[in-house]
Amino acid sequence: MHIYAASYLLPINGSPVEGGAVAVENGLIKAVGSLKDLRKKFTAPILEFPGGVLLPGLVNAHTHLELTQFPDWLCTNGFESSYCSYVDWIMQVITVKRKVGLEALSSSLLQGLSMSLQSGTTMVGDILSERQLIPLYMTSQLSGRVYLEFLGQDSSRYSPFLNAINHDLDSIQQNFLPGIAPHAPFTVSQPLLESLLHVARTRNIPMTMHLSESADEVQFFNDSSGQLAEKIYPFVGWGEYLQEPMRLTATEWLDLSDAVAPDLLAVHGVHLSSVDIKILKERGASVVLVPRSNHNLDVGTAPVKELLKAEVPLSLGTDSLASNDSLSLWDEIKYLLDAFPQAFSPEDAIKMATIGGAKAIKRDLEAGTLEPGKRADFIVMETGNTPESGKIFEQLIEDSILRGVWCGGKKICSSGS
Repeated sequence: MHIYAASYLLPINGSPVEGGAVAVENGLIKAVGSLKDLRKKFTAPILEFPGGVLLPGLVNAHTHLELTQFPDWLCTNGFESSYCSYVDWIMQVITVKRKVGLEALSSSLLQGLSMSLQSGTTMVGDILSERQLIPLYMTSQLSGRVYLEFLGQDSSRYSPFLNAINHDLDSIQQNFLPGIAPHAPFTVSQPLLESLLHVARTRNIPMTMHLSESADEVQFFNDSSGQLAEKIYPFVGWGEYLQEPMRLTATEWLDLSDAVAPDLLAVHGVHLSSVDIKILKERGASVVLVPRSNHNLDVGTAPVKELLKAEVPLSLGTDSLASNDSLSLWDEIKYLLDAFPQAFSPEDAIKMATIGGAKAIKRDLEAGTLEPGKRADFIVMETGNTPESGKIFEQLIEDSILRGVWCGGKKICSSGS
């Protein structure tokens, strides 16, 4: 057993504890409280961080870590980093990814796992397209959920992936749990969606899906027109699969297959309508916000006030370095507060990046708060000024550095010390 103490402990599920500490045994949290009380209960080595704040590791609810080196791939293949539209960006991602091999993807994923830890993230909800990379997750101290991505309209092309789905899901082990990720409503046929739903519900595995990310998707589901129909479908050979105008939203289309449920984590949600939000709330689904990616792709901003009013559970994600500038949730938190100053407080934002993320990827029984029995995943931040009880959340966001990261009670990395 070891005891870790700081000037303040931030359990997230309770008030800050001045002179707080956490006792760790066999990779799990044994007790949480004041250092004074823990000294009385346990005889164990104590590591103290004067001036530090100890809190749960951050949980990034939406990533694509296999795309971490995407900016380098652009340069290597002679592509411009700029693009004219969201659809042009999608086509660029497809084109570039087709040019890189397994070795590059492996290096990219490993770098993404490492970068996440170095920014204080201890759990991720990561979307993976290349199944051969699954073993790499088992080499990392990071944990979370790996969502296997599926897309396709032509059953002859996606059937091999469906046939191997149970084997692939079973191979996700150790610190990670499996999930399923139908890519987006406009890239997944109804038969494929229903097959994935059957597997997910049979195995009690959660799903995540990009939803209402762009106005192009709204137009596509309303009248089967726009750049998705005119550019993406011909580009990937799906021209024959264009449907007649549906006069629906993507959320309504998903709901027809009972896909909107408590096991669904919707990503982006930029163009959700009031009806969509009502459906999400009534079905118990949740939404992960990725505001920096939305800004960089110029797709708009999520209707956060309406989502909050409807009490739809929210979390935070960074997306990938194909559409974002870093994998740091601290950067995402800062941007969120700048973009929606009236909607979220610093405390709200940090909770979204801890317990909110853990709930989003269905790992909240193990992470997101500092409680006995949970994984000993925590970080220590050092603030520029002496931590103050009423200002801790603000201080962490505005002026702090990462002092150390622990996963399962094991120190993984440190900086600023």
